Amino acid sequence: MSVTRRSMMAAGVAVLALGPLAPLGLLPASPAAAQSYSAADLLAPGPLPDKVLGKASAPVTIIEYSSLTCSHCAHFHAEVYPKLKSAYIDTGKVRLILREYPLDPVAAAGSMLARCASDDKYFPLVDALFASQKGWAFTEDRYGGLLRIAKQAGFTKDRFDACLKDQKLLSDIEASRKRGSDVLGINSTPTFFINGEKHVGGMTFEELSKILDPLVR
Repeated sequence: MSVTRRSMMAAGVAVLALGPLAPLGLLPASPAAAQSYSAADLLAPGPLPDKVLGKASAPVTIIEYSSLTCSHCAHFHAEVYPKLKSAYIDTGKVRLILREYPLDPVAAAGSMLARCASDDKYFPLVDALFASQKGWAFTEDRYGGLLRIAKQAGFTKDRFDACLKDQKLLSDIEASRKRGSDVLGINSTPTFFINGEKHVGGMTFEELSKILDPLVR
């Protein structure tokens, strides 16, 4: 998806000064043999603090890299994530770390908005962005679509515009995406690391449970 600054304007006001993100097809391919990664590589501090659900003492850690404009990611968060949270996260068996991997400037804008929310509203806002993906990510008025969601989350228009003009935040999100690509071999979303083991692509709750159950017993 290619989005210019002009396409991200509304009412004559440019609110996104988005730098170029590498198209998905140009990202380096993941090495075939590199399917497991050390905790040091996966948990190394990045430019942005991790967003985490679940207990630090959970026997399983899932790190999910997703893009807010990825339809497979949206499906996972609609159909699988609620069951994962109920059965594994809320029961102390799994800790989930959600990391941004925007595939395009529109996804980057959504990630910026989520990061600008208060800590307790981050995951609910991500859920709302995925749930209403078609209504903001794939319309002509993407600015208006994002603004509507932001207002529902308590943003004023001024705060919303300031968030989407935050060049440091955009650079930090891009740095996180680049590290995922360069260090962890990510080239598509969603990509999961389950106790260090890499799993590429969406999965059903049943498929995920088959991976998790032996690890939490």
